Amino acid sequence: MQVGSLAAALGQALVLAASAAKGQAAPATPAAKAAPAPAPAAVAGPPVPAAPQAPWKILEPGLELVELDGPPSDAAEGRITVVRVDPARFDLRLLAASAPGEGQTRTARAWAYRAGASVAINAAMYQEDYRTSVSLMRSADHVNQRRLSKDKAVLAFDPLVSGVPVVRIVDRDCERLEDAAARYATLVQSIRMISCDRKNVWAPSERRYSAAAIGVDRAGRVLFIHARTPWPIHDLVDALLAAPLDLVQAMYVEGGPEAQLFVRGGGKELERFGTFENADTNARAWPVPNVIAAVPKKPPGK
Repeated sequence: MQVGSLAAALGQALVLAASAAKGQAAPATPAAKAAPAPAPAAVAGPPVPAAPQAPWKILEPGLELVELDGPPSDAAEGRITVVRVDPARFDLRLLAASAPGEGQTRTARAWAYRAGASVAINAAMYQEDYRTSVSLMRSADHVNQRRLSKDKAVLAFDPLVSGVPVVRIVDRDCERLEDAAARYATLVQSIRMISCDRKNVWAPSERRYSAAAIGVDRAGRVLFIHARTPWPIHDLVDALLAAPLDLVQAMYVEGGPEAQLFVRGGGKELERFGTFENADTNARAWPVPNVIAAVPKKPPGK
């Protein structure tokens, strides 16, 4: 028996039973089946909130800027500046005063203009000679520092093989640096802020600093990060993880008045530089020996 016939027969049986219970004669079977009652309308659930989005300002294709609130746990006011760079449109370069043909320190702005770059940020902390990084720093054609320190994060770019990300951060607690060293020409070591499993690994402390940092997001884009306000770095990392940046790893590259970021694009320029831990008195960008710069890729055929 088909489902419709079964339902009709069952309905007629229920009518007969009800009439018998009341001592009434059962009504005659209708000549035609009544149309089935419409299904009740679905009850709408509560709306699902959309994931928050950072208010990115597009400076030019592949180059975006956003200013974010600082750590909510700290009373110090200030903003976090983040520049997002698409490595499909920009090449990263390590620029160093120790490289052949250089020989002098420069502000991030001056390094950017010298290299034709759209963005420049500190590469890593440096020694008292104002040339040499405190940790491993090398490019395809120049070695600034051969020594591998205890620091856990290494920015790797300039791939030597196909099938690997153009830019990434190697977490030495999660993989062997030797493997990445065979795949990338440029390696810059510094202090890990966010681990490979997206954890804040900066130890809590009352000390506070201006900070420059480099991160990568889930889509493989590079984030250049600067905070002038001296916050505890652990709190700054928490704020970055909570922000709608899709940030997956990050490393600290400089602190204090030396920390700086410069970006230009779409006819606009922005320069950020740090200040002192206990006095917001620094009013200029300091010359630094090493920066990471983002240079626009040349169109094919040029």
